[in-house]
Amino acid sequence: MDNIDVMVLKALHDWRSAGQRALLATVVRTWGSSPRPVGSMMALREDGRAIGSVSGGCIEDDLIARHTRSLNQNQGIADAPPQLVRYGVSADEAHRFGLPCGGTLELLLEFNPDAASLQDLVQRLESGSLVERRVDCATGTVTLQTAEHPDTLEFDGHTLANHLGPGYRMLLIGAGALAEYLATMALFNGFTVTVCDPREEYMGSWSVAQVSKVTDMPDDAVAAFKPDARSCIVALTHDPKLDDLALLEALHSPAFYVGAIGSRRNNHARRDRMIEHFDETAESLTKLRGPIGLYIGSKTPAEIAVSVMAEILAVKNGVALPQAMSVETAKQEHDITMNDSSLQCALPQILDPKAAAKQN
Repeated sequence: MDNIDVMVLKALHDWRSAGQRALLATVVRTWGSSPRPVGSMMALREDGRAIGSVSGGCIEDDLIARHTRSLNQNQGIADAPPQLVRYGVSADEAHRFGLPCGGTLELLLEFNPDAASLQDLVQRLESGSLVERRVDCATGTVTLQTAEHPDTLEFDGHTLANHLGPGYRMLLIGAGALAEYLATMALFNGFTVTVCDPREEYMGSWSVAQVSKVTDMPDDAVAAFKPDARSCIVALTHDPKLDDLALLEALHSPAFYVGAIGSRRNNHARRDRMIEHFDETAESLTKLRGPIGLYIGSKTPAEIAVSVMAEILAVKNGVALPQAMSVETAKQEHDITMNDSSLQCALPQILDPKAAAKQN
């Protein structure tokens, strides 16, 4: 789950613990284009304060008007069983609520959720547990149980089953400038970030806040990190003694993304080393990404971080990227084009050196 979801649930817990009325809105179905995916949540307090998002903003405004006292139009959030509401059924409504043309979504509204249940949920999420939160839509009764594997939200009109936690995590090997840019972007995208570098001269100058720092050897750091299906490991040192150790440990973990910075030549050499000296195979290295990033002609550390973060998010979101966007393929095509251009420039001299000399 994204960090924003934890923020929503924590805020909702704090409000309810203080005796304030509030509701939880969850996107349970979408049709066509929709601004937010299924599972998105928003907490709304009866004075109009809201955290999270279920649309581009217009639906939030409608919920505030309908269910709070902020516009002095009603008595605030009442005690009631969960309610299912639909937005964007017609083209006019889609336009009214700022939805993409033809977009429709359904929300489940839970009024004044139980504070004790919310506290239990937040504590489990903060401890790194994966939790299934099940809501009986007829009564509003909520049950929590530990889940073994992440799953998509399920809603049959009677029961909502939503898998929550743990959050997405990133482990960076190497504390250089590129790692600082990538860590900053990962934090903005809701990842919890850890950086590992046993080299004091690099770790001593680290400047990005909200990042956990470890100085263990990279393979020990990966083992202690305990990667799961919502983890990514990125090696950035350019030093095989450090990067390879981390990658060898990470490759056999459930991490959804494992990759290393480096040129095409260096990445091919890394694969050869792993096969020759560490009993890896072409099949076991299928998960290893490198050169990492999407090809955008990046040169600076900041630009490279953009390309790497974009690839990580695409993999996280299940987007199948065209092969032409990979650094490996794009640079090969670029090299072929440059070689063809060089050959065309040199062709007159090769065929008729004297005529070429006269032209010059």
